[in-house]
This record gives sequence, C-alpha cells and structure tokens, in this order.
Amino acid sequence: MRPLAQGTLLLSLALGLTVPAAQAEVIAYTDAQAQTVSQTLLHRTAGDWQAGTLNSLRLDGDALVAQGERGMYTSPELPVAPFDELVPSWNVQTPSGYAVLKVRVRLASGWTDWYSFGRWSRSDDRYSLKAQKDAHGEVLTDTLRLKGKATAVQYHLSLIGEGTRARLVALNTTDRAQRAKSGVQAGNPALWNRVINVPQRSQMLYPDGGEVWCSPTSVSMILAHLGTDVTVPAAAKGTYDRVYEGTGNWAFNAAYAGELGYSAYITRLPSLAAAEEFIARGQPLAVSLGWGRGELSGAPLPSSTGHLMVLVGFDAQGNPVLNDPAAPSNAGVRRTYPRAQFERLWLGHSGGLSYVIEKG
Repeated sequence: MRPLAQGTLLLSLALGLTVPAAQAEVIAYTDAQAQTVSQTLLHRTAGDWQAGTLNSLRLDGDALVAQGERGMYTSPELPVAPFDELVPSWNVQTPSGYAVLKVRVRLASGWTDWYSFGRWSRSDDRYSLKAQKDAHGEVLTDTLRLKGKATAVQYHLSLIGEGTRARLVALNTTDRAQRAKSGVQAGNPALWNRVINVPQRSQMLYPDGGEVWCSPTSVSMILAHLGTDVTVPAAAKGTYDRVYEGTGNWAFNAAYAGELGYSAYITRLPSLAAAEEFIARGQPLAVSLGWGRGELSGAPLPSSTGHLMVLVGFDAQGNPVLNDPAAPSNAGVRRTYPRAQFERLWLGHSGGLSYVIEKG
C-alpha cells in the first residue's frame, strides 16, 4: 500500500449561501493497482468550512461556533473513490449543548436520505440511533454500511447551544471488496525496534463494567501519554452511549478526546507498514481487532468479537508491541504479538480501523 497523505480533493459547491470552494485534506491509501482501499477526508480549517453553507454559525479561527441556540452547517457534495462503508468522526466541544451529524451518499440511482449518527454531548445525554435501515443501507451504531457503491458524500452538522464549537469532521470511506483483495505490505526494518512509552492501564481492575471498557481504556492511555491524565472510569463515563448501552462507539471515543481539546479521528490503515509511520512520529494508535480461540498467541483473552488496544511500537523483528488493556493488571498490559497473526486479525476484523489522537 502507498499513502497519498495530506492530499487534496476539489470540492463542488453546495446549493445555498456559499463562498468559493476550498480544498479538503484527504488521506488515501491505494493498492498496487492504484485502486483506493481507504480514504479519510478531513475538514478542520476555515477554508474547509467556507466551502459549505453556514447558518447561524461564525468562524473563530479554524472552528465553527454556534451563534444562538442552533447553528447548522452543510458541506459541499464531496466526490470520493467508490465505497460501500463509511465511519464518521467529529470533534465538537459542547459546554452546554450537543451536536448531531448526518450523512447522505450518492449512489448510481441518486442521493440517499440522510442517516444520523446520533447525539453527541459532553453531558451524559448522548446516544446513537437504532432502526436506520432502508433499501440502500443501514447504520450500525457508528458505521454506515451500503448495499451498493457510492461515489460522493455530503454531511450536515447541527450545533445546538450557544458556543457549541466544531473543530473537525472526518469521514472514512472504504470499499470492502477492494480491501479484502489487498495484499500485505512488507514493513520497513528501519522503523522497527522502537517503543513509545505510553502508560499501561488495565480495564480489568474495575468490577463495575471494566471487562467491556477496552475502548475508553485505550483512549485513556493515549491521553495520559499526551499529557491529560483521565482515569479509566472517567473515560468510560464520557464515552457511554445509552442506546448502544456501551462505551465502544468509535465516533464517541474520538469525540471524547475532541472535547478535551485534542484532534481525534477514525481512520483505516491498510497494513502494519502504514502504522509504522505513525510510530516513527511518536504517535500511538488505538486499533480494533477480533480473534477466535488460539488465534492470537499470548493474548490475555482467549477470544474476542471486538477488542481495542494501543499500538505503541515494534520490536527488533518487526512484531507489534501493544498496550493490551485486557491484561489482569497494569504490569501485564505490555504485550508483543506475532506480526502476521496480529495483522491478519486487525485487517480481517475491522479493516485496519484505528483511532488517531494528537494535540490540536
């Protein structure tokens, strides 16, 4: 795979009151045949926002801020490589309000209806939505899965409450069939034998739900590394989705880090070789994988249908080094897993899904 990182994508204008179109930041990965496997489009600058339609919003530097009780932003129609799965993320600070992100896509038959990814709030009243399924696709908590290929996307962001502030919207798109056909890329030995000193935290120390807190525990570890010491229970409380009834909503975990002032988004990487570039920059990643009994040597859990852990480095042989929160104690969190096993399980389960959290 080769990344087209920090690329640009020309934006068309949406209908309504708009200003001249800008260029959006795009991170794309292609296979050996130059077919796009994964693409993450990021809006996080004044120029990005100015390409769309602003209603009761003002720009404050690179942020969108609600003026009055409700501000609404509609992006331009954004052309992208063909995809059938979309995972959004956002960084919205909600001191006394909330935010709602909706997405629609363009199929061969035309534009779909809007799909909602629920209500985000710093307060406990946050939730995804159920029963969003139609002839074109469905929302599975944090993921839009389509029955056909889309070639464009548009989003609508509502900021409710005076001062509610948006700093980032990210849309990761992928073609599941193309992703499955992609081969493994060889790693770069020059980037091995380095481990980031991320604090080790076990989710299993907390009897009242800790056994399912892998995602907020992973976020807590990365935040501590970046200088914000949030306890595991606090991170779990801050990411809890009352409709999903859990803390594993991917977008909500990114949004939680965003509430604390960080830049956080969901992406999909095509290989551990791509992840090596993040580690080389000193940037740990929360990664999602699943495995059956005996498939992941040395794991504290015999199997998992979905588990988050933090990739913190690679050993001298290129094997990934993880902070695995499923360990029974903090001291046992640091694990090294066989590279081929881990990569197959990560790519096969989630398509290389990763949380990127960095200083804003």
